[in-house]
Order: sequence, then structure tokens, then C-alpha cells
Amino acid sequence: MRIPASVSWFSAAALLALALPAAAQKTQLLVYTALETDQLKAYQEGFNKVHPDIELRWVRDSTGVVTAKLLAEKGNPQADAVMGVAASSLALLDKNGMLEPYKPLNHDAIMSQYRDKKNPPAWFGMDVWGATICFNTVEAQKKNIPKPETWKDLLKPAYKGQIVMPSPASSGTGFFDVTAWLTLWGDDNGKGGGWKYMDGLHENIAQYTHSGSKPCNMAASGEYVVGISFEYRANSNKAKGAPIDLVFPKEGLGWDLEAFAIHKGTKKLDAAKKLADWASSKDAMLLYGKNFAITAQPGVAAPLANVPKDYEARLVKMDFSTVADNRERVLAEWTKRYNSKVEKR
Repeated sequence: MRIPASVSWFSAAALLALALPAAAQKTQLLVYTALETDQLKAYQEGFNKVHPDIELRWVRDSTGVVTAKLLAEKGNPQADAVMGVAASSLALLDKNGMLEPYKPLNHDAIMSQYRDKKNPPAWFGMDVWGATICFNTVEAQKKNIPKPETWKDLLKPAYKGQIVMPSPASSGTGFFDVTAWLTLWGDDNGKGGGWKYMDGLHENIAQYTHSGSKPCNMAASGEYVVGISFEYRANSNKAKGAPIDLVFPKEGLGWDLEAFAIHKGTKKLDAAKKLADWASSKDAMLLYGKNFAITAQPGVAAPLANVPKDYEARLVKMDFSTVADNRERVLAEWTKRYNSKVEKR
């Protein structure tokens, strides 16, 4: 495009911008996520193979932090979509009227227990992530600490000061652990067996972390013998050569879904729906299955080397709506009892 000499440089730039093809201008989609940082690139590349005209801009933090941020922004929402955040959190956002119901193209391929029951659904699951203990065999041998087989084993004096776990206030992993223990042994508004178990466990806890991955990383490095974490990080660390065994306690495993939802009020609804369609597709499930043993579409995930084949059968029963209803009360009670050992930010 030839520009006359009499035209100023500012006007010339404006004319050139007008001359650029419309296809060069990408739609930017702001996506809040708690996905692991080392997973984001593959998911973004997979989506952009189908929709190169949509740029994903991630806002990433731990589940509890993302959930709190979304709730704080309720009156002035920023996110267009929420991807890879716990279904229990999305159920809470839905109760607050913050999600845009949408039935994605691949909805019917998702197992009914891994999606919102409403039609159209407010959210759908991507994959299951669940509890796993990372146990450092080298350090345990040095300290003569036995390998645990159950959650209640962790109450034994041998583990005092040797356990780290995520805080449920900031970590989705920590929250589903607490939820599972209350489900297994009772809540009763702070008086049930689940709380008595956590009182005993607290005596042996060295630190509560803000990240679900960090306890396994700390166990893998030998800083502590036991890290209560989740199967993706545990399997990944062991595959890299960390001297850890993965323990799946016999009483049952806490879990949640990495899930997807469109934020109500987004001005980019068409692009958000395209992301929802892709996130529910078999292509996306194949990517999730490289990290997790259970995907929301059945029969997609290949077996993970260090995760038992009956992993799904070990998961405790979970009602995400009930969990969402109890979340604020449970976290307040947990914080009152155990906050003294939460790591400083």
C-alpha cells in the first residue's frame, strides 16, 4: 500500500492497520485456571490447532485462590471461562448465579457422574484428580519409618514432624482430603470422627502448604518422608526418578474433577463456547489422559505406570452440590483448628 508523502506518520500507521486482513486480529479469551503449569502448553496448542484465531490468556493459581478470586469479582466479572478448576468450586459458583449454562458438542460422551445434572449443564468434568501419598523410601529407611497403608497409620508417633499436606483453604487437593475424611468418619458440625482424625493428624503435621503439588515435591526431595498430594504429581515425580512409593490408603481416596464452565456475562460467548466444545472433545480427553488415570469420557486414558487399575473404585462417594453448600463452614472450622501450621506466603 503506497502512502502519500503528505500523510503524517500517525495517519500512515492508522491506514496500514486498516489495510491488515481481519484474520490477523485474534479474539482474546481470559481463562481462569488451576491447571498445573506444565500442562497448560499442551492444552493450549491442542485448542489452537482447531481454533488458531482464539488466543487463550491464562490466570493461574491454586484452586482455593482461584475460587476466592472469582467470588470476589462476582460484581465485576473478569473471566470469560474457567478451565481446570474443581467441580466443587464450580458448583459453588453456579449456586451464586455466576455460570453460563451450555451443553457442549461432546456432552453426551461424558459420563453422567462427571457432569452437572442440569440441562443445559452449568459445568462439565475434564478428568479426575485424587489423593495419593508420596512416601520417600530412602529417608524412611534412614529414620526407620514404616510405609503407611492407611490414613490412620499416619496418626502413629513414628510420623511426627514428617508429614506435609496442602491447606484446604488454598488447595483443591487439601480440600478434597478434608471432605473425604469427613465423609468417611463423620462431620457433625466439628464434632464428628473426621475432625477427631484431623486433630490427631495435626499433631504429626510439619506444615500445610498452599499447593497440592508441593507436598509430593518436598517428599521427593527428601525434605519430609510423607507428602499428601495427588496422583498426577506423584506419578510424574516417580517417573523422573524420585525415590518415592505411591500409597493409596485403603479406607478410600478423596477426589474432585478438573472441570470447565463459561462465566456468565462474558462478551466473547461464541469463543467461550468453542473452547467448551474442544475441552469436551476426545482430542482434549486424550491430552488429559496423558496426565490422569480417569477422564470424563470413558476408555480414553491409557494406564498410568504407578496408579492401580482399580483406582476409580477406590474413590469416596462425592456430591459436589453438598460439598459446595458446606465449603464455607468446613474451611472456617479447619482454619480455626489448624491454621497455626500453614506456610507463610
